[in-house]
Amino acid sequence: MLSSLALIFLCGTALGELCGKLRLPRLVGMILAGILIGPHVLDLLNPSVLAISSDLRRIALIIILTRAGLNLDLADLKKVGRPAVLMCFVPACCEIGGMLLLAPPLLHLSLSEAAVMGAVIAAVSPAVVVPKMLRLMDEGLGVKKGVPQLILAGASVDDVFVIVLFASFTGLLAGGSFDAVGLLRIPTSILLGVAAGWLCGEGLARFFGKTKRNATVKALLLLSVSFLLVSAEELLPAQGAVGFSGLLAVMGMGLALRRRSSTEAAQLAGQYAKLWNGAETVLFVLVGAAVNLPYARGAGFIMLLLIGGVLVFRMVGVWLCLLGTKLSVKERLFCMIAYTPKATVQAAIGAVPLSMGLACGETVLTAAVIAILFTAPLGALGMEATSRKWLQK
Repeated sequence: MLSSLALIFLCGTALGELCGKLRLPRLVGMILAGILIGPHVLDLLNPSVLAISSDLRRIALIIILTRAGLNLDLADLKKVGRPAVLMCFVPACCEIGGMLLLAPPLLHLSLSEAAVMGAVIAAVSPAVVVPKMLRLMDEGLGVKKGVPQLILAGASVDDVFVIVLFASFTGLLAGGSFDAVGLLRIPTSILLGVAAGWLCGEGLARFFGKTKRNATVKALLLLSVSFLLVSAEELLPAQGAVGFSGLLAVMGMGLALRRRSSTEAAQLAGQYAKLWNGAETVLFVLVGAAVNLPYARGAGFIMLLLIGGVLVFRMVGVWLCLLGTKLSVKERLFCMIAYTPKATVQAAIGAVPLSMGLACGETVLTAAVIAILFTAPLGALGMEATSRKWLQK
């Protein structure tokens, strides 16, 4: 396992730096490194590392979402208002609708199979989007109009919404009945997650205020509580009306800490920025290692056409969310580009239908692979190319 971790860091860093010198996003090099050393090319990774890759990816997500909460100002979020709420579900619904229209004629799927595929593809990747939005906030780009704050908030809830829909659609396809009660997990997951995180953040803020601890120890305590919150999500049954989002709880905890003390939050955010340097490499290399190249090669032009088509529906959904705002046309176009990358959720749940024995499992996995390879680099490149030109400093 140690040699595999060394390969992850060495290859991921090397190809990431190479892409940086070529003026490409570093994450593109990390994904390519994962593909290269993964099981479908050189097969250099120990199976034990691949067995815990989902846990390692989750740790990286916890780090970046906590950092997002620590950097997100509630006052700025309130200014954004209605569009932030709409961005949580409207673009995903539009993309799933596009899949229902396009997948049956292009891939000969039933509507229920297309719905499952749509739920897998519709999630935006916080691992790609959040670091870029945090960098924009640090540089002061688009902050006055709340562009990065809007995308941060929407992308965080978008995943919860889509994952709950995925569970409902797979249940429909596997059992032949739609669990309408299960849709109640969407609001309960959001409300309970944010509430639990907020309470933990308030408690930690008081504890930090009464004890003299250095920033590193505080960051470790915060990370430990984050792990507990995400683990608590597994205590609830997979079915039923009551849900809990551990990742939203993590972000809510960061928000509460920032509201209590912006100075404390800034110190913790600095520590988390250092943690992210390592977590970023692990996350994207393992996402690349999860890509199944034989499936991707066999997908052909039709699958790529389908992914491009549903992205158009997603972009239309983003545009609808921003109607009536004071954002310029270029700022709206930037939001549309920023909402396209797919990576983490697709790598996490793309293989679930296949493991369930669903007839569409292999097709869904192929779509997830193509979505990662196509949208993660393209979205990252698009944000990099347009942020300084289209957003006001």
